[in-house]
Amino acid sequence: MYLAVGRARPPDGPTRTPSPARPAGRRRLTGTVVALGAVSLVTDISSEMVTAVLPLYLVLGLGLSPLQFGFLDGLYNGVTAFVRLAGGHAADRWQRHRLVAGTGYALSTVCKLGLLFAGGSTPALSAALAADRVGKGVRTAPRDALISLSCDEQDLGRAFGVHRAMDTTGAMLGPLVAFAILWATVDAYDAVFVVSFCFGLLGVLILLAFVPGHDAAPARAPGKAAATLGETLRLLHVPAFRRILVTATMLGLAGVGDGFLYLVLQKRLALDVEYFPLLPLGSAAVYLLLAVPLGRAADRTGRRVPYLLGHVALLGVYIALFSPMAGLPLTVLVLVLHGTFYAATDGVLMALGGPVVPADRRAGGMALLQTGHGVGRLLASVLFGAVWTVWGMDTALVLATAALAAVLVIARVLLPAAPSPAAPAPFDVPERS
Repeated sequence: MYLAVGRARPPDGPTRTPSPARPAGRRRLTGTVVALGAVSLVTDISSEMVTAVLPLYLVLGLGLSPLQFGFLDGLYNGVTAFVRLAGGHAADRWQRHRLVAGTGYALSTVCKLGLLFAGGSTPALSAALAADRVGKGVRTAPRDALISLSCDEQDLGRAFGVHRAMDTTGAMLGPLVAFAILWATVDAYDAVFVVSFCFGLLGVLILLAFVPGHDAAPARAPGKAAATLGETLRLLHVPAFRRILVTATMLGLAGVGDGFLYLVLQKRLALDVEYFPLLPLGSAAVYLLLAVPLGRAADRTGRRVPYLLGHVALLGVYIALFSPMAGLPLTVLVLVLHGTFYAATDGVLMALGGPVVPADRRAGGMALLQTGHGVGRLLASVLFGAVWTVWGMDTALVLATAALAAVLVIARVLLPAAPSPAAPAPFDVPERS
């Protein structure tokens, strides 16, 4: 059964080259991209169902203290960054990107039942949440490597834009499904976890059925040893990759966590608490609308410009929160700029960094990028929270604005304008039924 759209790789192993007869803007997406987008869509419904109800479940349903909730929330959001490298390295070493990604998806799915049976035990809840985040961390780099390796280099921005748009659709639907279940079942959190498990299982089945069974990475040359962790880390010696990684990490360090931005906006608006969960949906809606157009623009104009302009949009968020604007205009401006930031940076970073990494190290390279940026964002949130606690919200926002502006100037110089590809043109691989 052939699911990849386009030419398949010949048995001998020559790579596919883009057809000059079809302009980049009209080239069709590969079946791998669409299938992985569908997997992410249903998996994000599963994940965001839990994320949306977790504070209510832990604090109101189980009666956990704020300190206990803070620990679990930090665990839930922070552990992902530290396991991505392991997932990417394993995918490269075994050349089994789908297998490693599928293991991560399956682990996260099983953990939904772990939450169901954990009851009020903090250790059991901690173990279930940590395992769920480990699953997410393991699957991310191999999945993005599959996308990168299944497309022509000049189509990567659009491909990642389509994937992120489908992913964001699931992220928007998840909270709506969760709250619909709670409304229909009168706060039956167990029902949310069961339905979340079913959506996660559906994602795993789609991955097995529609993502090609033979990975898109080229066969290892005869006599060449399997990838080692040291070889993955030696990607830091590739000048273009190193500059992209340093830039992404610095920009992550200069960012502010989404939760803090929404909290600042809520305080500026004096917004009722019950409307607070709607703020992320506004950003996600803008992200959904702009991910594909900005991805295609990145393919046409070069990915450095959209990536930097996306962070300019984030800088605009900080400045808007200082402005005399209020009410609906401030809300719309902040959410539009915030959604634009994600649409112009999330998938574009992977499209920017992927081609400079050799094909047989693609997952490990993407894991390094994701880890660097993720750790930067994690440290930025800790620093922002500490400054807010000691000197107040306004001071924290002023320092974040100044830091991001300074890093953007450095990034403009540091980020390579047109990094040279370090790998052959990618190809699609048919799945054998």
